[in-house]
Order: sequence, then C-alpha cells, then structure tokens
Amino acid sequence: CEQIIQHLNNKIPGVNTAELCQRIQATGIEINVGDLAKIANVVSFLFSTAARNNLSTEELVTTLGNAVSTLPKHIVQVIRHVWNEQGKSISVSEDVRNMDTVGQFVDIKWKLGVAMSSDTCRSLKYPYVTVTLKVADPSGQITDKSFEMTIPQFKNFFRQFKEMAAVLETV
Repeated sequence: CEQIIQHLNNKIPGVNTAELCQRIQATGIEINVGDLAKIANVVSFLFSTAARNNLSTEELVTTLGNAVSTLPKHIVQVIRHVWNEQGKSISVSEDVRNMDTVGQFVDIKWKLGVAMSSDTCRSLKYPYVTVTLKVADPSGQITDKSFEMTIPQFKNFFRQFKEMAAVLETV
C-alpha cells in the first residue's frame, strides 16, 4: 500500500512486484508475481479513485465494505491505516491524470556478448548487444523488457539516441 501511495505521488516510478513478491515469499507467504501484480493494480485503482473523489477514510472504508463484503477485516484495517496516514497526500492534478496512459522509464542495463558457436555452426564469433529496459507501466508495475541487437543495429540505436540528445539540447 505504501509503495502504491508513493507511486501515485510520483515519488517512485512504480511498484516492483517481482522484488516485493520475493520479500513476501521470504516471510513464508505463498504468492506468485502475477497474483501480486493483480492485487497491486486493484489497490492502485482503489487509492487513485478515492483521491479523485476526495474520499475521507470512513467514506473509503464504507464504500469498500459495500462493494466487497468478503474482504478480510485485517486487509480493510491496513487500507484504512494507510489511507488515513497518507491518502490526502496523493496529487491528482490534470497533468498526472493525462500521463496515466504512458509507461515510465526506470533503468537500462546492457551487455556485450559474443556467440562462439551453435549446433549448426562451429565458429560463429558473432558479437551482439543485449539491452534490458526496466519500465513502469501506467498502473505502476515494473517490468523488464530485453532485446538483442547486432552491432549495426546497435550503432543505429546509438545514433538515434545521439539525435534525441541533440534535440534536447535545443530545448
């Protein structure tokens, strides 16, 4: 809940559900990343909707209780506590709402590799670049997107980044 509030306040780019899942599993709770991502999406929707409608803690809990009668009491207590402590801090400016359809860049990692051989070719010695982009989708879920490029593809990729940097210098 706290990471979702931080994300909604644009203090962090998103909720790293893979890392959070590992932390939860380390405590002995069985959950998979997909289920945790669904839970995070629901809580994010809940908090952002409550912020847009300027709900008080009691209004949120009452509305939640009316909509979902099977929610365990301890979960409602956590939502109540976090909303009571941090809910009013959520910024709901029009600019933030309009950005909700675009993901956000978090990090980039790359490595240079050389394919030495394969089952069909004994001596490849073929260089390639692997790039991993860490991206927060509009709901705040952080995912890794990886791809490989040949050296000519990487040079084109690099050239385009240089062009973007040059354009940004003029702004």
